[in-house]
Amino acid sequence: MGSDSVADKSERKEKERKKNLALAPIAKPLAGKKLCKKTLKFVRRAAEHKCLKRGVKEVVKSIRRGHKGLCVIAGNISPIDVITHVPILCEEADIPYIYVPSKEELATAGATKRPTCCVLVLTKPSKGELDPAGQEKIKDKYSQIVADISELASSLF
Repeated sequence: MGSDSVADKSERKEKERKKNLALAPIAKPLAGKKLCKKTLKFVRRAAEHKCLKRGVKEVVKSIRRGHKGLCVIAGNISPIDVITHVPILCEEADIPYIYVPSKEELATAGATKRPTCCVLVLTKPSKGELDPAGQEKIKDKYSQIVADISELASSLF
């Protein structure tokens, strides 16, 4: 029994190490385990409420149109040139952004089967209206995550 758990732990550590090797060098600010989990949960909730734009094309279009929200970018994109312009657009539009380690996890949280490069979590839904309670929950989570991201970014730069 004990040897199985040791083997299991070493297997998990190996998986984690491989995931970190695949990260792009520009993936900063990178979310830690706790912030990553919180961010992906927020993306999942936003996908349920239809407050999500998926993929580079949709995200760039939304940013250029002036939509506000939180941009979540996958850190293991290859080739990296696909998303290098997204953080610059976010900074120009004063939109907070964060990198998460895996595009697969980001796609799962965003309710798609295909791996996703980036998503933009909108503060209000693109179509229709959200009930006030749901809107308040999303705003509250958004402000918490943005505070964590700004704290992480200030420690980096």
